[in-house]
Amino acid sequence: MKEVTIIGLDIAKSVFEVCSQDDGGNVVERRQLVRGHVLGWFAQRPPCRVGIEACGGSHYWAREITRLGHQVRIIPPQYVKPYVRTNKSDAHDAQAIGRALREPDMPSVAIATVPEQDVQALHRVRSRLIAERTALINQLRGLLGEYGIVLPKRIEQARKGFTKLLENPPEALSLMFRDLLRDHNQELHQKDEKIDRYTTQIEQQVEADPAGQRVRKILGIGPLTASALVIKVRHGSAYQNGRHFSASLGLIPRHAGTGGKVTIKGLSKRGDRYLRGLLIHGARAVIAHVKHKKDPLSLWIKNLIDRRGKNKAVVALANKHARIAWRLIAKNETYDAKRACGLQATAA
Repeated sequence: MKEVTIIGLDIAKSVFEVCSQDDGGNVVERRQLVRGHVLGWFAQRPPCRVGIEACGGSHYWAREITRLGHQVRIIPPQYVKPYVRTNKSDAHDAQAIGRALREPDMPSVAIATVPEQDVQALHRVRSRLIAERTALINQLRGLLGEYGIVLPKRIEQARKGFTKLLENPPEALSLMFRDLLRDHNQELHQKDEKIDRYTTQIEQQVEADPAGQRVRKILGIGPLTASALVIKVRHGSAYQNGRHFSASLGLIPRHAGTGGKVTIKGLSKRGDRYLRGLLIHGARAVIAHVKHKKDPLSLWIKNLIDRRGKNKAVVALANKHARIAWRLIAKNETYDAKRACGLQATAA
């Protein structure tokens, strides 16, 4: 029997598909495993390379199988798909994962630790609560519009207008509708309390992390963005350089080339959409306050706005922030404002 060196594991909720291969890529064994037997099966196998497709639960299984002595890599699904030769199935996916794992330069996802996943869960729940709060305010605005009451567009002003409305409701509003508005307001306050509590936990985590403190020095990077960046870049070896990290967030343009001609297109918008949005918002906040500033970075931004426009300048600054953050976290460097705008730091 040929020696198994690579195992492709297609994970699922209940039934997992395993494809064992030798050095030449030949299939040695195919097997289906129920969830409770997966770790026991790997514990009986000699150490080998295991590939898992990035999806829900992949980090958990990668950690557990690594503890058994195997070398585990998580491969993004877009890199596994080209290796599926026939119709899609769990068995074919497991074999394709093994084929992709044999490529020496195959990109992989860094295996997240439990504390990192805890902080990431805070970000996800907080983001969901903000979306629900926005939906509540929009629904409130629509309901009041049917009674001839129009709230301002901005959320802060709409909340103030709603508070004044509850304090002095018009006589045209019935008692039932007033009770509905009070319940609506109570639900909004509950959302606010949860969002504030999760935000405080994220800020405390950043304050206790030296890497997060270094990233906070970048203008336009707040505690939320710093926390998300540290989680993403903690394993610097997953990215070759700052540009590679920026490309993983979709902050570089797509391009297509043929016959020696390369066409530059819009943003690729790949990767972590949440972190990309935080960086874009931070860059937009910086650009909104550079009009009367004379420091080198502000001059660079204003020159870029004059040449390329405001929106492209926002993306360019977000791209710069992502590259600088990778350098600060992966290389343990300190932020230097002069180098941020392309100038070499000089001795005092």
